[in-house]
Amino acid sequence: MTGSVLQEDVDVARRVILEHGWNATCYQILNPGFERWFSADRDAVVGFVRHGRYHVVGGAPICPPERLADVAAAFEAWTRSCGKRTCYFGAEARLERMYRDDPGHAVMLLGGQPCLDPGDWPARIDAHASLRRQLHRAANKGVVIEEWDPDRARDHPQLRACLKDWLATRGLPPLHFLIETETLLRVYDRRIFVAVRDGGVIAFLVASPIPARNGWLVEQLVRGHAAVNGTSELLIDAALRAVASTGSTYVSLGLAPLSNRVVTPGHDNPRWLRYVLRWLRTHGTRSYNFVGLEAFKAKFRPDRWDPVYAVVDRSAIYPSTLYAIGSAFAQGSPVPLLGRALWKTVRRKLHASADQVRRVGGPAGVDEERAGKERTG
Repeated sequence: MTGSVLQEDVDVARRVILEHGWNATCYQILNPGFERWFSADRDAVVGFVRHGRYHVVGGAPICPPERLADVAAAFEAWTRSCGKRTCYFGAEARLERMYRDDPGHAVMLLGGQPCLDPGDWPARIDAHASLRRQLHRAANKGVVIEEWDPDRARDHPQLRACLKDWLATRGLPPLHFLIETETLLRVYDRRIFVAVRDGGVIAFLVASPIPARNGWLVEQLVRGHAAVNGTSELLIDAALRAVASTGSTYVSLGLAPLSNRVVTPGHDNPRWLRYVLRWLRTHGTRSYNFVGLEAFKAKFRPDRWDPVYAVVDRSAIYPSTLYAIGSAFAQGSPVPLLGRALWKTVRRKLHASADQVRRVGGPAGVDEERAGKERTG
């Protein structure tokens, strides 16, 4: 089976996704930045980006399930003809099972995605007093959730302003690939829930379809500076109730990278990789709050945490694989991105130290001198 890349054939990719999209990330390959490889008969698509020696795939091939092995093999053969390797980032159980015992592929556990049946959501709220309080807090402050149709939401100036406001507060510059912030130009089949207070947009949520699972991915949750406590929870509550009312039976709250809540008997990352990922979880919080993100998702009491993987067509995971993954998110070398993040962290620490000095009235010697004068005066 041969294939080809069609740079702008979004309509063909969308058709394949709506017929066969199973991976939670399937719809995200329509976002800007992705190239799309199609099988010869156009019934399979792979969304990917090129970085380093890799084609980094968003999730897994999208195709009829019985053809997954053939489509993956064809894409990997095409990738090798380009002088590259393949890395599937965000793969789930189907691809992991296929390659688990394959000596020509290596699997890395990335974290977990919390999943639930939205039909059970009202009962979860009834049993969750602290979450109910969060919802009431936002509602009592005048926050109202509206669902906007795609034509209204597409590139809407208030949503744009809210997104810009949110990005300005991030510890890292805008990232791309599977956490692309630019979702408002290609809304299509997405559902957009908007938090409004006093006539202005203060937050919004983007849900993307997972058609083959009768489900949805909470792809993006954006809070402007005017968002009050409980706004994010109110948005998720509205989205879950809305998709449940139309018969959806599955919702993914999205990947929690490096999550400790995933149990994968018989599978563990190499020792060096476990050390690197533990270090990131412990020390990367100032730039990307892995622990806080996991705790936020956990408050919705998901049915389970499904493991999410990276799979490479090599016998082992190498540092070059991590570099390519980082490059996919940074849309270039991750080194400048990490440098800017580190500089932001240093600046915050310097500002915090300066504030502390101002609060106590200056350096310690000045305080002691002032205190001596007060005692003798």
